[in-house]
Amino acid sequence: MKIHKEQAEHYIWGDGCDGWYLERDSDRTIIQERMPAGTCEVKHVHQKSKQFFFILSGEAKMWIDGTVITLKSQEGCTILPGIPHQIRNESFEAVEFLVISTPSTRGDRTAL
Repeated sequence: MKIHKEQAEHYIWGDGCDGWYLERDSDRTIIQERMPAGTCEVKHVHQKSKQFFFILSGEAKMWIDGTVITLKSQEGCTILPGIPHQIRNESFEAVEFLVISTPSTRGDRTAL
């Protein structure tokens, strides 16, 4: 079945960040997210879910268990279960990215 971001279930998180569920079931979620300049998520960890972040546009900083990496457009990284992490937008422009979680992160997030 075809899906477009504008038809997907939308939610707002953090400080004015947007998310769109492109796929949402217990086995996997695929979310497109948009973070305005200067925003970040809370540092957290998932015990069961593996996540893959892929930058569509802009630039993000990923804090991964104390190490910071920069992800630019068309770059991504995998976060394994049990690894503390946080995505940040320290740039002056919005960043858009995909987050693919296997299995779903529902009920599997602990803030640090």
